[in-house]
Amino acid sequence: MGKTSLAKSIARAIGRKFVRMSLGGVRDESEIRGHRRTYIGSMPGRIIQGLSKAKSANPVFLLDEIDKMGSDWRGDPAAALLELLDPEQNKEFTDHFLDVPFDVSKVLFITTANSLAGIPTTLRDRLEIIDFDGYTEYEKHDIVNNYLLSRQMKAHGLKSGQLEVQHDAVARLMRDYVREAGVRNLEREIGSLCRKAAKMIVEGKKKIVVTKENLHDFLGVPRYANFATEENGIGIATGLAWTSVGGETLSIEATKLPGKGQLILTGMLGNVMKESVRAALTYARSRGYGKKVDFDKTDFHIHFPEGAVPKDGPSAGSVITTALTSLLTGLPVKKRLAMTGEVTITGRILPVGGIKEKFLAAYREGVKTILYPNTNAKDVSEIPERVRKDLTLIPVKHMDEVLPLALEGWKEVAAKPGKKSADRPAKKAVAKKVAKKTVKKIARKSSKKKLSKRK
Repeated sequence: MGKTSLAKSIARAIGRKFVRMSLGGVRDESEIRGHRRTYIGSMPGRIIQGLSKAKSANPVFLLDEIDKMGSDWRGDPAAALLELLDPEQNKEFTDHFLDVPFDVSKVLFITTANSLAGIPTTLRDRLEIIDFDGYTEYEKHDIVNNYLLSRQMKAHGLKSGQLEVQHDAVARLMRDYVREAGVRNLEREIGSLCRKAAKMIVEGKKKIVVTKENLHDFLGVPRYANFATEENGIGIATGLAWTSVGGETLSIEATKLPGKGQLILTGMLGNVMKESVRAALTYARSRGYGKKVDFDKTDFHIHFPEGAVPKDGPSAGSVITTALTSLLTGLPVKKRLAMTGEVTITGRILPVGGIKEKFLAAYREGVKTILYPNTNAKDVSEIPERVRKDLTLIPVKHMDEVLPLALEGWKEVAAKPGKKSADRPAKKAVAKKVAKKTVKKIARKSSKKKLSKRK
């Protein structure tokens, strides 16, 4: 996402010196605090060294890849950062080599990380965390047109006008060849285009035009297939997942077969996702879906494709429930539809995270309708307006709202009980007449008994 470049821009904007320290692979506390002077070859820590090189007491100090630190018998560098990054304590930061307090409170410390999982909780409390979302396709188009293409053309010796990459070709490149939150791999693929174009120009061509039709001639067979748009059917639904490199669509397949009432789960699932499948099956059975199914003699197999990729989290609850209900009722899931949301055993839909990344992934895959938790409505404002215009976003609170929107023919199924309910007034009238007759008969019998007693 360009976190390091952003830190440099911050330093340039506020007129301060810039110092960068990479923490990837650091596992020695002395890298932060320095060595004591009693040791041979001792030196100050990287913090004091950086300030010395910058010749400034208030630079912008970047601690890069803070989540990649380790620890061993020589100490835990993350623990040494606790004092350094606390504004209330770092006024008297002590380096072992200097052995005198040094005020680093004026330094603007910026740390970068790809995942918060590797950062201790105590260290996280001392940081103000700013999450960077993935670039939208529109933003990537602007980056390609304004920066990446011209830079790669210059690096490969191409002059202006010798290579033209059309807008549709860039869109297909991002959807079929590169899937990432940033643009690093996208620049690599553009570099491949430039190299092949340079070869063709050397062979005699004057101008190369790359279109979406001939893109595969330059980059080969597409690496990614589009599963979300047309694959939905009976027992097959599309969910949305969040990953560290952006959002992804998640296909879910459900089928049933004769057995002993077992629930089979495949696809490298975590414990939370396994619990979501059990909760979905409990809800479907409690609502009476699949009345003709003998659950004691039927096995249900739930599979999540791309089995080599680990999957976990509760946000697939609604799509799992939809796939199971589709299987039990025989109604197919609508095309170009995706959903996200945690589901309880009573059918309530709870909020989830990563809404922006999930919606951008759905838009990239050609999804037209998204069902999402009503409590996540506040997150929709983060979605770019151009993306929202092309999507139908429907907030839902309960699975009773999801199923009519997700399953084809649900109205016909729901109308069958309605016919019975329409006949209820006539049945009630008949019941009243029968009740009146029975009451009269009982009254007659009781009057006859009274007369016989009097006699």
